[in-house]
Amino acid sequence: MQLFKWVMSPLCTILLLGSCLGCNTTANSNDTPQSNSKATPAVNQSDLMMATLWQQKAGEALALQYQAYNLAKERLTTLKKTTKKPAVILDIDETVLDNSPYQAYAIKKKASYPTGWDEWVNQAKAKTIAGAKEFLDYANQQKVDIYYLTNRSEQSRNATLSNLKKEHLPQAESSHLLLQGDTSDKQPRRDTVAKNHSIALLIGDNLGDFSDIYYKAPLAKRNEQVAKDKAKYGKEFIILPNPMYGDWEGAIYQYNYDLSTKEKEKTKIDALESFK
Repeated sequence: MQLFKWVMSPLCTILLLGSCLGCNTTANSNDTPQSNSKATPAVNQSDLMMATLWQQKAGEALALQYQAYNLAKERLTTLKKTTKKPAVILDIDETVLDNSPYQAYAIKKKASYPTGWDEWVNQAKAKTIAGAKEFLDYANQQKVDIYYLTNRSEQSRNATLSNLKKEHLPQAESSHLLLQGDTSDKQPRRDTVAKNHSIALLIGDNLGDFSDIYYKAPLAKRNEQVAKDKAKYGKEFIILPNPMYGDWEGAIYQYNYDLSTKEKEKTKIDALESFK
């Protein structure tokens, strides 16, 4: 994949909250609050409540979202001309659209995926993440192609497009919406875009939004790879905060989503590094 070279700019580290969303992550999808096709056990409501409150109410969350998109816009201002048309690839959930109301629903109903998820998506009511629209409008003005790459299912195409259009987001058309097909690994879809584009930026809330090296990688390898890729963050990769769900949690229990809630909780407690 061809990537632009950018001038250096500081990027503060993204805040991660503690253990959350006990069962709403997924073995099949790394960027939607989903799980396997079967129903999952009840989530740890206390974990999810703290994470969702932070995402919805914390000024720090809002600041990090603005910071990420301010930095993304700054990178586009240094865009270099190439023989291929520039493109940005963005995840949707918790990167462009805010699904925290679905997490709040799960807390109040003591539910977990799939309860309510299709209903939420089909309502097409998700609002944009702070800073996303301003950045996307700027990218569109600069004649940069925008691709929304998500692991939402194909059956959600119309509802997802409707939601993007309701939020007046540019290039919200079917050819620019890349949904999950045979695999939740996003690399093949990124490679497809890269055939005719220079990828200026990859933007997401999950490490799998940036490289297949992170795809279902063990916990230690994920963190080691981040250190190896440190020069890319804030330059080629822009990451947003999401303490509610993600592969970071699944990696803690080796992506064994069939574990019970109690087993997951024990695994997460064992993973904590305490001073005693």
